Amino acid sequence: MGKIGIQLGRFYTVATMTIIQRFCNLYEALHTISPDDLETIYSSDVTFIDPITTHHGIANVKNYFSQLLAETEFCRFSILSITEAVSHQSVNYTVTWNMSLVLKARKHPIVLEGATLLKVDNDRIVYHRDYYDLGAMVYENIPILRWLILKIKQRLAS
Repeated sequence: MGKIGIQLGRFYTVATMTIIQRFCNLYEALHTISPDDLETIYSSDVTFIDPITTHHGIANVKNYFSQLLAETEFCRFSILSITEAVSHQSVNYTVTWNMSLVLKARKHPIVLEGATLLKVDNDRIVYHRDYYDLGAMVYENIPILRWLILKIKQRLAS
């Protein structure tokens, strides 16, 4: 039997959720998942792209998440909006979100806005591309680089 959850005061099982509901459910408490849970939303031949890297196939995506989750103390996505576009070939979603991330090594929370483009086929995500400010996520959280980047931004803004 699938996991039980609550959505808008109603009970549902994982088996009855749409792919976008399963995606949101998984990412809203990402730090609590197992990499094997990714198989519930991604196809075996998924392409996963973020500003850091690109992965092809579920085995590579699971390996990537294993490494990320090992370094993560807390990671939660707050889903802001979901836009659906249906064509004769596929269903595409654009998901906007805020991410709160705490790495085990830093304890300093990183808050980031972003968007994800999803392409779905046969109730599985076949394409996942994240868009976010890599500088805000990485470079601005290293003290010396943060100072330098903020100075550059101030200079460019004036």
